[in-house]
Amino acid sequence: MVIHSAEFVISNTEVEKCPAPKLAEYAFIGRSNVGKSSLINMLTNHKKLAKTSGRPGKTQLINHFVINKEWYLVDLPGYGYAKTSKTNREKWQTFIEEYLLTRENLLNTFVLIDSRLEPQKIDVEFMEWCATEGLPFSMVFTKTDKLSAVELDKKLAKYKREMLKKWEVMPPHFVTSSVSAKGRDEVMDYISEINEAFEPM
Repeated sequence: MVIHSAEFVISNTEVEKCPAPKLAEYAFIGRSNVGKSSLINMLTNHKKLAKTSGRPGKTQLINHFVINKEWYLVDLPGYGYAKTSKTNREKWQTFIEEYLLTRENLLNTFVLIDSRLEPQKIDVEFMEWCATEGLPFSMVFTKTDKLSAVELDKKLAKYKREMLKKWEVMPPHFVTSSVSAKGRDEVMDYISEINEAFEPM
């Protein structure tokens, strides 16, 4: 997929204020500081589309971007640790859940996972929740440039073993690096394939 345009549309915490669900939509979510904004910028070939920060919890709203005027990319707040109040975290969880469960044009949720870490309970539980609710999702392993090829293979194998405890097969997954653009074509081709089958409401 060639990116001709990537434009900010709206940020909000109320699902009813999201753009009319006339275009295919893809959400990106993960634990705080997983490299979500960097990944989005890499995928869209836009250095400053999503705001990056070394401080966990930077994204606090549902952020819509329209890509090629054909589909929406949605940057969601990270779950888990963030330097904000418990009240704010609970509020995020409420509107994220409402968005994921009610947004009818949401075709896939990309769950970002830090490839350097052992399988994290919060990531596994979130994916189990998606499966229970019938929400299509894919796994995106980030920061793979920080591991050697051998280390990466070991981490991925361990994660696969963890997932196969509950899943019959490994969910769709992508291995990426925002530094080298590794995995970009695979993720964008996946989106293109899903877009082809999308029929507007």
